[in-house]
Amino acid sequence: MDFTEVSLTALRVFRAAAERGTLTAAAAQLGYTQSAVSRQIASIERAAGATLLERRHDGVRLTAAGHLVLRRATAVLEEIEAAARELAGLPAQAGTVRVGWFPSAGAVLLPRALAALARTDPAITVITREGGTPALVRALRAGSLDLALLSSAAPFRAPDAESPPLAVQTLTERGLCVAVPAGHPLARGEFIDVADLRGQRWIAGPSSGGDRLMGVWPGLDERPEIAHTARDWLAKLHLVAAGCGLTTAPASLAPAAPAGLRILPVRGGPQEQRRIILARLPQPPTEAAARVAQALRAAAIDEDAVL
Repeated sequence: MDFTEVSLTALRVFRAAAERGTLTAAAAQLGYTQSAVSRQIASIERAAGATLLERRHDGVRLTAAGHLVLRRATAVLEEIEAAARELAGLPAQAGTVRVGWFPSAGAVLLPRALAALARTDPAITVITREGGTPALVRALRAGSLDLALLSSAAPFRAPDAESPPLAVQTLTERGLCVAVPAGHPLARGEFIDVADLRGQRWIAGPSSGGDRLMGVWPGLDERPEIAHTARDWLAKLHLVAAGCGLTTAPASLAPAAPAGLRILPVRGGPQEQRRIILARLPQPPTEAAARVAQALRAAAIDEDAVL
């Protein structure tokens, strides 16, 4: 086992593959060909004398040896990047916190937390990015995110099966709602009966975690009629307001919803609960990350008080 000949390029490629979950995605991120990525991964595995990535039909997964090497590789790359900043005369970024968030968290929760943080801790720099749960969890494991806001549905399993388990905290738990046009017959009451959702037209988008459609009420006993598809939550809500169909929505989106629609709870049938959780690696967070986590918790509590 000899790491003395491992290049920084190989370490960066390995980190990208671990984070993105496929060699194709890592190649796209770094601007390399897939064969070049494969060669870099092979070089670091030869140096390690072990298989670091398990190749599967749906991508790659870190082996036990891969987790160990990833931790060390991330530390090395962060030190090199810090040295480059210092040499360039840039200020140290000890107060920088990297946060990932699921799509609808960017409408209300995240902006409120960042606005509050700017008032209380202006020296902390927060860098954020949107993503689905699998991508955000991989980024946490790869060390390229410090915190991740994740959405979770019952039965509320752990974000992944890797070891050690991620440290998670539930920020909110609420029932899933349905957005309806203000002039729709279902908008007349203060809730919607689940039976009245049969035969409706839906505005949906693909789930980041599988084939399940996001935006259609779960458990409908019929094949849903999809009138429009959109990934963006705000686009879905504007389509609802225009009378184009219904879509599911968390209650937390109500403050950001456009005029012309109502977001209502659903009665009858199994309860569709949704949690917002904050995840991080199990080791103690930096002081800056702890302050950002505190701001996110406070913003979530404020949302509950308003709703």
